Amino acid sequence: KWKSLYQIQRERKRIMRETCSKYKSNNRRIITPYHVSRIFVEDKYRVLYCEVPKAGCSNWKRVLMVLNGLASSTKDIQHNTVHYGNYLKRLDGFDHKGIYHRLNTYTKMLFIREPFEKLVSAFRDKFEHPNNYYHPVFGKAIISRYRVNATKEALRTGSGVKFKEFIQYLLDVHRPVGMDIHWDHVNRLCSPCLIDYDFVGKFESMEEDANFFLRLIGAPQNLTFPKFKDRHSNEERTTTKITQQYFAELSPSQRQRSYDFYYMDYLMFNYSKP
Repeated sequence: KWKSLYQIQRERKRIMRETCSKYKSNNRRIITPYHVSRIFVEDKYRVLYCEVPKAGCSNWKRVLMVLNGLASSTKDIQHNTVHYGNYLKRLDGFDHKGIYHRLNTYTKMLFIREPFEKLVSAFRDKFEHPNNYYHPVFGKAIISRYRVNATKEALRTGSGVKFKEFIQYLLDVHRPVGMDIHWDHVNRLCSPCLIDYDFVGKFESMEEDANFFLRLIGAPQNLTFPKFKDRHSNEERTTTKITQQYFAELSPSQRQRSYDFYYMDYLMFNYSKP
């Protein structure tokens, strides 16, 4: 079992490196604080974790907090504590020397997810539930730009964005409102062509990959990756089938352009074209 898991890691890293050398010429670039701004630091077990939203990041932060001695169990940590408690340090909070020392000596890992599934998961989370940030900031801008005959109420609240409208926004080169980490490319969030990650896990094999990683870094035996769904726990997780239902609302050209938008992520992490 271990042997096959090692083999999978070797293969994932090989594909990532090959994609980088083929498409990216920035191998010589200097790593700036911006490039490491999504990376969380756990100094006790010497782990760097690049946060990819909608790919198990809440539970990964819980695990890091337990490793760090900030909590005794992942079950005790609330969602808001994870995301707004500022208990975990980020790599861009260190000086140049501190950043490079950690990049060179810590175990660097990231977890990814099939790009369309990740996108639908983000859409459901941010736009299909009450949200006092995404509705006024993104919802209003999206509805006023892409909805013909929008009601006053929709324009006022920004609630009720449709998936098709969200995709129009995503593919618009003149977006009415900027990008967001929940639907940005992993390629941009984690700079895998600049930072040589030691471990690449996948959401689709989360439990196996995560627990393998925890054994590799010598984590306490009783610490395993939590299985619980963090938000809207009564709702079904975004699956391939659910993703297909959302993408069925789009025209073939919108589907193709969405794929082109995430092309590097598909390639780099070896996901087949849906």
